[in-house]
Amino acid sequence: MEITLYHCRDARSFRALWALEELGLPYRLELMPFPPRARVEGYRDINPLGTVPAMVVDGELLTESSAIPHYLATRFGPSDLAVAPDEPGYGAYLNFLFMGEATLTFPQTIHLRYTRLEPPERRLAQAAEDYAQWFGSRLRNAEALMQGEHVAAGRFTMADISVGYAVMLALSIGLEDQVTPGMAAYLDRLSQRAAFQRAKTAQGPGGVLG
Repeated sequence: MEITLYHCRDARSFRALWALEELGLPYRLELMPFPPRARVEGYRDINPLGTVPAMVVDGELLTESSAIPHYLATRFGPSDLAVAPDEPGYGAYLNFLFMGEATLTFPQTIHLRYTRLEPPERRLAQAAEDYAQWFGSRLRNAEALMQGEHVAAGRFTMADISVGYAVMLALSIGLEDQVTPGMAAYLDRLSQRAAFQRAKTAQGPGGVLG
């Protein structure tokens, strides 16, 4: 088995890095500047989308940050980090697994684009604020759907990696006002996990833009 993860510090690919550490799988980490499509020559030859993550497992490419944790837990399991179809909480597990990216991270990326990534003359303060508010509303609704300290099945799962990363990103790009005390406490609990801390150490210091 050979696993290579192409990663930018604290970008969406952190979900994959965290999942690898939770499972204790061996991997090779390729750390790149963000955004790699513009700053890493030949990266589109690896991932035509130009995005992160790009994870190659025995020659097979995966690019979706919410799918990779589930893939790893099921391919290299069995693992309690995934919820099986016959378990209570399976629906919530899948719902939150995809919600972390499609519902929560998407508006954050628009905010990030129009506050930091575009050149100054192309930045749009109103669009950035609108998407910040959109993210905050979605995060509060996600919190209302949670049951207990984790998002599904009464235990830590890959769905917590998906949602937890969205909270982590919010706190790193200026959206802390949109993060409720409850969701801040949720991330604090997750960040105490040894695998989270190992993933942070593996990527080294810096943030999503550096």
